[in-house]
Amino acid sequence: MDKMVNVKRSRAKSSGPAESGRPTREEAEDAVRVLIRWAGDDPGREGLLATPGRVVRAYEEWFAGYKDHPRDYLKRTFEETGGYDEVVVLRDIRFESHCEHHMAPIIGRVHIGYLPRNRVVGISKLARLVEVYARRLQIQEKMTAEIAACVDEVLKPHGVAVVAEATHQCMTTRGIHKSGVTMVTSRMLGVFRDHAETRQEFLAAIGMRGAINVSNGG
Repeated sequence: MDKMVNVKRSRAKSSGPAESGRPTREEAEDAVRVLIRWAGDDPGREGLLATPGRVVRAYEEWFAGYKDHPRDYLKRTFEETGGYDEVVVLRDIRFESHCEHHMAPIIGRVHIGYLPRNRVVGISKLARLVEVYARRLQIQEKMTAEIAACVDEVLKPHGVAVVAEATHQCMTTRGIHKSGVTMVTSRMLGVFRDHAETRQEFLAAIGMRGAINVSNGG
């Protein structure tokens, strides 16, 4: 009995204290074992012994965005732009996320455009921004709005445009089982919402000319 108690204490110590009520690694792995049993299999069989640990490590990677602050990636900006005052577009930023309804993968790409006021940001930082929001439980509409709001708040440009295109595995692998369906969401702020010419310039740059009408909530 004493030996069993010591083992449990050792395991608890190895995971460290829970942060703000966050479960320990051991608790997370135990939860995976429960799901395996609920699915009808034996978590103690050879092929599944290491599965709880693998799943938890995968979750650490898939949901790493909760540890980061999106604004931090946009803090370093550049004001020496040589008088550049045209639209900046970064397109085809691939992302992998998980829907908060079924925890199924959402896989797609994001296009970001902004019209600088007096500063620009490194393009890799925009890709990092997408990654932070994607690595959280999400719905595509919310993620699109979050990315646009963050760019607008930190860079304070004349306007921001964000379009996301993605497939949702909660629709292709379960429920209605419809493959080949792509969901498109957009958020237009500033000149991209107010001026059709600027909006069309962005849409043309990402190959979607005339595809989005902001009067319908885009």
